[in-house]
Amino acid sequence: MGLNEDVGRRLRALRQDADVSLSELARRSGVGKGTLSELESGRRNPTLETLYALATALGRPLSAVLSDPPPGGGPARYGAEVSGSAVTAVLLERYEDGEAVTDVFRVTIRAGAVQESDAHVPGTSESLMVLAGTAVVGRPGDLRTVRPGASVRWRADAPHVYSAPHGDVQGVLFVRCPVAGEADGG
Repeated sequence: MGLNEDVGRRLRALRQDADVSLSELARRSGVGKGTLSELESGRRNPTLETLYALATALGRPLSAVLSDPPPGGGPARYGAEVSGSAVTAVLLERYEDGEAVTDVFRVTIRAGAVQESDAHVPGTSESLMVLAGTAVVGRPGDLRTVRPGASVRWRADAPHVYSAPHGDVQGVLFVRCPVAGEADGG
């Protein structure tokens, strides 16, 4: 199976496990029902923005649609790559404990591009360590410039931005998302 088929299989399983119809997930995520159907069948190439919208609507981290969870929790390494309007992310590792799932991505932010990310699951935070280039990231009104060797953390349960105004940026992104039920107290 290719990435599209694997993502589609996982997406359909997550939707069914949540007992959510195709129409309801389309409504919650803002993704068209036809697009969602094509994604689930593996006929459409998923974008980073679309997958985040769907994962968030299901209350799950991005890695839930990019990879199968490791047996018994703990760390696992992957390699699934997905691109958005400014960011390409490769899932390196997913670690799940009783409180949260931490996804680790190798990211490239393309020069001159801006990616506006919608809010993720409540309680989600992101941390970026820049390896090369200069990134401007964070929540609108609280953008931070990050240079090589530095890192920054922000709440990702609100809209946030990634940009690379002076050339490509290479970095490592940590996304920590509460496990299902933790964010809403259930």
